[in-house]
Amino acid sequence: MDAFILSRIQFATNISFHILFPTITIALCWFLLYFKIRFDISGHPVWMRAYRFWVKIFALTFALGVVSGITMSFQFGTNWPGYMATVGNIAGPLLGYEVLTAFFLEATFLGIMLFGQQRVPSYVHTLSTVLVAVGTSLSAFWILALNSWMQTPAGFEMRDGVAFPIDWMAIIFNPSLPYRLAHVLLASGLTASFLIAGISAYRILRGDDKQAPQLTLKTAIIVASLLIPLQILVGDLHGLNTLEHQPQKIAAMEGVWHTEKGAPLLLFAIPDEAEKTNHFEIAVPNMASLILTHELDGEILGLNEFEGEHPPVAPLFFGFRIMVGMGLLMLAVSWISAFLILRKGKLPPLILKACVAMSFSGWIATLAGWYVTEIGRQPWLVQGVLKTADAVTDIAPTNVVFSLTLYVSLYLVLLGAYLHTLFLMARRSVEIEEISQEQLQAFNSPTTNSSANNLLRKTSNTAGGQA
Repeated sequence: MDAFILSRIQFATNISFHILFPTITIALCWFLLYFKIRFDISGHPVWMRAYRFWVKIFALTFALGVVSGITMSFQFGTNWPGYMATVGNIAGPLLGYEVLTAFFLEATFLGIMLFGQQRVPSYVHTLSTVLVAVGTSLSAFWILALNSWMQTPAGFEMRDGVAFPIDWMAIIFNPSLPYRLAHVLLASGLTASFLIAGISAYRILRGDDKQAPQLTLKTAIIVASLLIPLQILVGDLHGLNTLEHQPQKIAAMEGVWHTEKGAPLLLFAIPDEAEKTNHFEIAVPNMASLILTHELDGEILGLNEFEGEHPPVAPLFFGFRIMVGMGLLMLAVSWISAFLILRKGKLPPLILKACVAMSFSGWIATLAGWYVTEIGRQPWLVQGVLKTADAVTDIAPTNVVFSLTLYVSLYLVLLGAYLHTLFLMARRSVEIEEISQEQLQAFNSPTTNSSANNLLRKTSNTAGGQA
């Protein structure tokens, strides 16, 4: 393989590993804020136990996200020098805004979240959680502003082959940003919800009958059941936006080879690019046109309209169906779980096992959706402005093979260690004793703040505060 293909594989490897962690932390910090506010209002230590357990997972996830994000920035210079040479006047400032307004905010106040609980007033600690949560969302905003601009570029002009900004508002709030931002934030909410539900269910199945896992499980299930219908709605709006601005991507996702009205929805097929057809189709008549144009006989442009300018079909076709299929599975599990937990107060073992199995379902859906988004832009790196092949490095392929091998090896080790640590923390939390009546009274007493602080220290020090 040449340096072009190897560099694409390397960047795909990096982004696939990196995106796993921000898609958790963006929403997980808002869960932490909810736990902290509930503690501040009620004074019940169970909420602080939930906070202490999940803030450690947040810190671990945040650290891996930062480390893997740095390597991607280096690749703009080592593997894709043509990218920054052509659009660096736009990409550079947007990445800089992310660091200045989001990363510094997160990094500064994360320390107070983790270590300042007995060192600063409670309202300062809560405010730190607010600022970190805002920082994670701001980070997503700036990164998605750049990515959306690459999909639907606006507010610039080309001078001697270089992009120059002429309208920063048009660049930042480009046509696809609102839909992509909402879609990704909801995806993060679902990813964090199913992670919390899965780990909590795992603790319960291991014999943890304390209040904390029951409360976090219920919270996560209800949030997931509310977010999934919103995600379906936003996904529909995002699809309409994509049909308007990137119809070739939609054609590949739906396997539409020739422009047609009343296009069927293909539940399954095997696309054949050589023959420009699909094999073994299972289709619902007119349904693709109805979904995409909201008309039964709506017209969908086929791939024949974009000869030589459309993305590879199979990755988009199957990636889109994996994402949608996982979304429907999330809908079923969250709604069944929410019904049972609200009606009976707890979940049966079978549903708990289903929640554990779905712990990382958000990762699968996110990766599938991200592949559809990024591969769907090909052969362009910046739609209509810069082709991917024109931005690649000219270094020897052996150099890329060497760095790719190191990345894959390191990422596999880190991912294995991360997953092992999550479930190790869950198993150790089972051993922590339930909050005693004496401890509860210490928290509720208006004259014993020192007793509450002592309990916090005891909770934090016992098995690393894993309860």
